[in-house]
Amino acid sequence: MSGIEKETFFRLLREQCVLPVNDCQAEQFYRYYGELCRVNAYMNLTAITEPEAVIKKHFCDSLLPLSLPHLTEGRCCVDVGSGAGFPGIPIGIMRPDLQITLLDSLGKRVEFLSMICRELSLENCRAVKSRAEDAKEYRESFDVAFSRGVARLSVLSEYCLPLVKKGGVMIALKSLSARDEAAEATHAAEVLGGRICGVFGGEERNAVVIEKVLPTPEKYPRRAGIPEKRPL
Repeated sequence: MSGIEKETFFRLLREQCVLPVNDCQAEQFYRYYGELCRVNAYMNLTAITEPEAVIKKHFCDSLLPLSLPHLTEGRCCVDVGSGAGFPGIPIGIMRPDLQITLLDSLGKRVEFLSMICRELSLENCRAVKSRAEDAKEYRESFDVAFSRGVARLSVLSEYCLPLVKKGGVMIALKSLSARDEAAEATHAAEVLGGRICGVFGGEERNAVVIEKVLPTPEKYPRRAGIPEKRPL
């Protein structure tokens, strides 16, 4: 059980979300919240469970990429280190035209994500168990890679950019450190075939957008553990 009346949840969701949310989408978010709380009781998915905080800090926060011009209709996307499904599932709820792969390295989280996709009838989303460093079959195959709360941008770029096609983009959701991380990651982005084109957002959450301008050299990403130990 979600622990909150549906009508109250719908009202809070629509008050917080800058995008219009129809009844079907609101129902999907409500069911997502209920399953998140239920499974979180025995599996560590999130420290945030209070309804209004989940709506603001997880659901609406995840939708920042939809305010950017890069997620045009029919794009093929990957959510790197999806965890409990942020930002991929909220984006998938709001944009059923996008094809979204939810990539995570932990089998139990992938089982949770797969269950959510079934329960919410998100035919545009699928969960895949893999480290980004090991996902060779997906190399340079996505139009957009997005990620939230996985690593500093200089490290995250090595996880995401090899998965993005030339001409695509990486969108990293960051907090107030976004501009500092973007400056720090300029060299890493260039080495990996990217170019930082801007930091967008507001007071609490920002999106760093990196364009993929050249193919990523074959030696990247390096094997698991190396990007964190020796950032580019």
